[in-house]
Amino acid sequence: MTSVNQIDLLERVRQLEEENARLQVLLHIAQSLQEELELDKLLLKMMEEVAHILHADRCTVFLLDEEKNELWSIVAMGLKKGQQIRFPANKGIAGYVAQTGEVLNIPDAYKDPRFNPEIDKKTGYRTRCMLTMPLRNKMHDIIGVFQVLNKKDGPFTREDEELLDAISQIAATAIENAQLYEDQVKSFNSFIETLSTTLDARDYITAGHSRRVTLYTLALSDALGLDEDTREELRYAALLHDIGKLGIPESVLFKAGKLTDEEYALIKSHPQITREILNKIYFHKKLRNVPEIAATHHERVDGKGYPDGLKNGEIPFGGRMLCLADVFDALTSRRQYRDREPLEKVWQLIEKDSGTAFDPKCVEAFKMIPAGRIIEIMEQDRAQDLIEEEIEKLYAVPLEKILEWKTNGASNLSPEDRELLELFDKYYERRY
Repeated sequence: MTSVNQIDLLERVRQLEEENARLQVLLHIAQSLQEELELDKLLLKMMEEVAHILHADRCTVFLLDEEKNELWSIVAMGLKKGQQIRFPANKGIAGYVAQTGEVLNIPDAYKDPRFNPEIDKKTGYRTRCMLTMPLRNKMHDIIGVFQVLNKKDGPFTREDEELLDAISQIAATAIENAQLYEDQVKSFNSFIETLSTTLDARDYITAGHSRRVTLYTLALSDALGLDEDTREELRYAALLHDIGKLGIPESVLFKAGKLTDEEYALIKSHPQITREILNKIYFHKKLRNVPEIAATHHERVDGKGYPDGLKNGEIPFGGRMLCLADVFDALTSRRQYRDREPLEKVWQLIEKDSGTAFDPKCVEAFKMIPAGRIIEIMEQDRAQDLIEEEIEKLYAVPLEKILEWKTNGASNLSPEDRELLELFDKYYERRY
């Protein structure tokens, strides 16, 4: 009798240990998923966690696109970046689960008539066993499907089903939160883009300037190796850097003749107006520096800029980047009254002011931007006329090389280098 009681006790201890381990897993997943709001990163983290916990080879989260009646995955383990899976919401095992709400634990996928082998053909993967479960929101509506493939030590068990069921409830809430966040980001992006487009529509002389300055700033960010959060902050600041011009009278902004001292003072006030406008917009804490970055694009590192006469480190680094991108675009943009300045002359002016107007670190990094990217930005209004193969060739050459070839002359260049220089000039001078 004692022996039986001991066995029962040991079994109860084992069950409690398993239950504790299960709760620890769920706690870990809940904490992990709460930390991520970006949908693609959240889904990837979710898949990796589930695959690890269930000792499976792969996991995919398919979301239900109700408008198109499709299941899709923006990211999937084993797929290349940017590659998506998309198929009708009633097709295959995932489609069956999405339609019926059933949980399917299939030990041999190819023996099940509902299995769709097309995805295996597309991805080059071989599915053996699979566990598929619906994802339900708080209203109990199906918003997607969890699919776990190829358990490493045999078919999926009843315990796996119970664990995935608990995980799916946590995951569905995290996905809903991420989708809500994504909608908010899209709405904010749309608002910022509209503000920037409004300025460009008003200022016909410099149409497209804000967009090009944004693209040059992002290209410079890449050359400097800046992180994604910083790039996002710079993108918003660049799009809105001239928004203060909305506060300048058109009679001054578009005056053809020489400006009076009072009129020039009005023009110089636009960065401060930019600051005042942007300080009235609520920016997420990751973007809290946007107003100051945007408002300092006319400051100079020698302290002779405006509106505040800041110098060196007093100017946000993003403001120093914008300063260079702004001037480069002003000198290399076509206007109704003039063509582009020759590139050699543009860069002579920039290098002359390196250390006085411009941050030398920004100037050096700007030269590392691929020539193909420079042309794409300059000619974004004629993107349909760019020949992809030619632009790809120019991507292999940094702007620094083009400047070097132009400075030293083309006579000593190899045929390959001469061809690249001619390609660059073809687009820079718009001989196409």
